[in-house]
Amino acid sequence: MSDLSLENEQATIAVRRRFRGFDAIVLTLVMLALWQAVGSWTQGVAISPPLLTLVYLFGLLRTWMFWDHAAATLAAFCLAFMLSALIGLALGLIFGVRRFAGEVAEPILAGFYTIPKVTLYPVVLLLFGLGMSAKVAFGVMHGLVPVTLFTLGAVRNLPPVLVRTAKVLRLSPGRTMRWVLVPACLPDIVNGLRISFSLSLLGVLIGEMFSSQRGLGFLLVNGMAQNNVPLSTAIVTVIVVIAIAANTLMLRAGRRFARRPDTTAR
Repeated sequence: MSDLSLENEQATIAVRRRFRGFDAIVLTLVMLALWQAVGSWTQGVAISPPLLTLVYLFGLLRTWMFWDHAAATLAAFCLAFMLSALIGLALGLIFGVRRFAGEVAEPILAGFYTIPKVTLYPVVLLLFGLGMSAKVAFGVMHGLVPVTLFTLGAVRNLPPVLVRTAKVLRLSPGRTMRWVLVPACLPDIVNGLRISFSLSLLGVLIGEMFSSQRGLGFLLVNGMAQNNVPLSTAIVTVIVVIAIAANTLMLRAGRRFARRPDTTAR
């Protein structure tokens, strides 16, 4: 009976994957059709058509200039995302364990999350100046809060018996977070990292638009300033593809971690 149930579950998962693949193909075709319609309607003034964009992008990928700017964006993004993940995870665990501190910090973080970060542009430039540090600061400002809030909420929703067991075993706070809290909260942490990934990338790109002369954000603004529509559209296409691919991979990872407790329970 258990083997039959397992086979039925595997068949259901296979059917769901087929439907998801079909939906993804249909959505891609619809987006390409809309892209082509808007490009044709504006006659390439606001956005270039898909075929023209891909041809321009393939030529752009062969240039050293593109990879130099892409490397600058990648370096700033990796540092910003790493800082957002580490600091956000630490703050979320601390605020989750210390209930009073979490109740005070949560509305402050939520309020900061709703503020358009571009309004803080003069403050960031005053504190960090132009260049790499400003880009990283913009990225951390965007990506820090989601990780903190997701981790905080996950720790709050944990069964109290886990924390009590850690106290009975006389685990230190560091070991409790490492061996008990983080594994139990891993699905929510991955979801927070997934959102932080996109927002950190957005923050770095915004920083490059305002406070840098290197990076994909700078190329985007430069293309808009020079009225180079194919360049701007190609850069946006690269950013969108990277964001969708990373978001899909992290979403799958979150689902896989979320299914682990159920498998263990069985």
